[in-house]
Amino acid sequence: LKGLKMRIPGLAGEVFQRLGGVPVTLPGGELFTALQTGSIDATEWVGPYNDLTFGLYKAADYYYYPGWHEPGAMLEFIINKEAWESLPPDLQAIVTYATRAINQDMLDEYTARNNTALKELVEKHGVQLRKLPDDVVDALRVASEQVIQETIAEDEMAKKVYDSFKTFRDNVMPYTAISEEAFLKIREGK
Repeated sequence: LKGLKMRIPGLAGEVFQRLGGVPVTLPGGELFTALQTGSIDATEWVGPYNDLTFGLYKAADYYYYPGWHEPGAMLEFIINKEAWESLPPDLQAIVTYATRAINQDMLDEYTARNNTALKELVEKHGVQLRKLPDDVVDALRVASEQVIQETIAEDEMAKKVYDSFKTFRDNVMPYTAISEEAFLKIREGK
């Protein structure tokens, strides 16, 4: 990763930098041109469906996995606290359920479209899938944990969110291993 210029913002950019990479922050609309001109060497983006739509395959021949910095796309909805509190409970409920529904719709759509898009990227456009080497994944995991620990040591809200996430993840992993993960392995003949 040393010297690799990659569009990767936020905490993931901090992790990338610790391993010698050069994080670059760019808006989505500039990704293709930046890749094409060599302003950046690589980019993280939403997923295969968006990569295909943006035509990133015309400027990048390789698709590296796994996505170590985020598990998948999630929508966020931000509303001014005073505006939220001024809404009556029935409208708060409508907004809550509408945002949950659109988030689920988006996840469903991306799950379906990413599969088809990845196949097209590989089979039609010649993009090569490459797995990040295990030593790189291990280094990313260690650096990620360091950045997380530093962040939660400095930010009480970040610690609260992380602790909640970690508790949930720790609780759900045993069941996931014997349900979805086991199911997929059986279906793949593994």
